Amino acid sequence: MSQTSQIDKRRTLNARKISEAAIKLADGQGIEALSMRKLATNLGVTAMSIYNHVANKDDLISLMLDHVVTEFERPQTDGEWKEMMRRRAHSMRQAFLKHPWAPSLLISTITNGEQTMRDGDATLGCLINAGFTYAAADWARNAIDSHTFGYTMQEINFPVEPDEYRTAASHYLPMISKTDYPFLHGATTALINEEYDGVTQFDFGLELILDGLERQRNTAI
Repeated sequence: MSQTSQIDKRRTLNARKISEAAIKLADGQGIEALSMRKLATNLGVTAMSIYNHVANKDDLISLMLDHVVTEFERPQTDGEWKEMMRRRAHSMRQAFLKHPWAPSLLISTITNGEQTMRDGDATLGCLINAGFTYAAADWARNAIDSHTFGYTMQEINFPVEPDEYRTAASHYLPMISKTDYPFLHGATTALINEEYDGVTQFDFGLELILDGLERQRNTAI
């Protein structure tokens, strides 16, 4: 690359472009592959050029996470709360499936990025306007998020693909004693016999949480 081309790239470089390139790298190769040197190579600039826009790798990861949060559907503070929470949870799950490196970092990193703050404010606002107290709104958000994070992280890391469940069940059934583990044996047999597909349902847990929150909200009101 010519020196002129490198200068042009440096002039157009900004934090958003850097974070988007970093996300693309992490999506394709995993967060472990992310380094300032590799990112600079992908952008066609020097590593020092990146440091003009982000302080360090931790700052970069915060920007990346804040960008991922833009893919969450932000609740309308005056919207019907269950529908708003439902849509936000589904969009969050889709964002995590698209960026599988993100959920574990989001739950282990304190970030005060603008989009993250706006998401939190809108979510709490919707719940509070629906009649939840500040404390109950915070608990409600955490309950919904815990389900979404937990379900999606299990979905991403589960060692067997959904279309392989029946084959895996047939393989492991001989190892499951019907005498020692009668219910596990029965569930595995039901899966093999196509009584159900073995795929857990995101909405099953989400609706249980929303219905429980509805009862608590009605009691508080």
